[in-house]
Amino acid sequence: MEYIIEAAGLVKKYNGKTAVDAINFTVRQQECFGLLGPNGAGKTSTVKMIHCFFLPTAGRLSVLGMDVRTHSRAIKRQLGVVPQENNLDPDLGVLENLLVYAGFFGITRSSALNRAGELLEFFDLSGYERERVETLSGGMKRRLTIARALINSPNILILDEPTTGLDPQARHLVWQRLRHLKEQGVTILLTTHYMDEAAQWCDRLVIMDEGRILEEGKPQELVLKHVGKEVLEIGLGNEPAGVVLDHVSGMICGHLIIGDTLYLYSAGGQAVLQALQHFPGRFTHRLLRYATLEDVFLKLTGRGLTADGKTVAGYFPPGLEGAPASPGCLSKDLESKHVP
Repeated sequence: MEYIIEAAGLVKKYNGKTAVDAINFTVRQQECFGLLGPNGAGKTSTVKMIHCFFLPTAGRLSVLGMDVRTHSRAIKRQLGVVPQENNLDPDLGVLENLLVYAGFFGITRSSALNRAGELLEFFDLSGYERERVETLSGGMKRRLTIARALINSPNILILDEPTTGLDPQARHLVWQRLRHLKEQGVTILLTTHYMDEAAQWCDRLVIMDEGRILEEGKPQELVLKHVGKEVLEIGLGNEPAGVVLDHVSGMICGHLIIGDTLYLYSAGGQAVLQALQHFPGRFTHRLLRYATLEDVFLKLTGRGLTADGKTVAGYFPPGLEGAPASPGCLSKDLESKHVP
């Protein structure tokens, strides 16, 4: 089986409102595939159709070679699902949460006990078997929720925003364990709005917004394709953006303006930074960094993942396909487009 998940023209509507708008994608076996986008992009609706929580409004969706409309029960038996919110049973202890869930898959109690013991050890929860869920920290609850999703040894693990709300230490611990699962060949479907998470863990991903797929590919390839290698952030202060752009004309391949910060995209950020050393005005700050998926998202949508309503203006030459091979890709007669 080449593709473990296949979606074609997939649509989901709620009361006439389109949440998922005719999207197409495939997931290969043993890869980590990401759905990246802000809240409301359609990620969770897509995931819920994959694990047969509800049916598509239109289009085709197959999981493990089976149609979700006709084989939902068989599909569910082979999936592990971690929802956005922890939905552990607060009236049960840690171990009992796993054992009760195992019963839904017809796993014998002896087999469930063995499997639960392995998972609790794997997720550093050994010794907490009799603890009530409400006494656990947020990170421990999240690890227990993932352990529960693995009790049936699923072919696909679906993670819907698995680290949202966790502190950095808890996030890293969760991802250490997920990395081991990936190394063991578990297929992982991940939804997230953390760009660093997607870039580090996804073999391939789609960027979604307003129910549509804007782009698909490998994280680093998407960065090079859309914005180049480096970004120079400039705190404009009282300096007009147009004057700064004229000063570096021919050295950059695009720019965005968000609030009072100017983002300059280039294959040679150090040269741009040096050129601005001779700029007569004063900036509040300058920062040269590598381009990221968030820069790609800003270019494609005109807004950040938090959708905070800030006005974004910018320009990229039509057909930019990767880091520039030569200077001069941004002319002096800059166009500027305001994106709602």
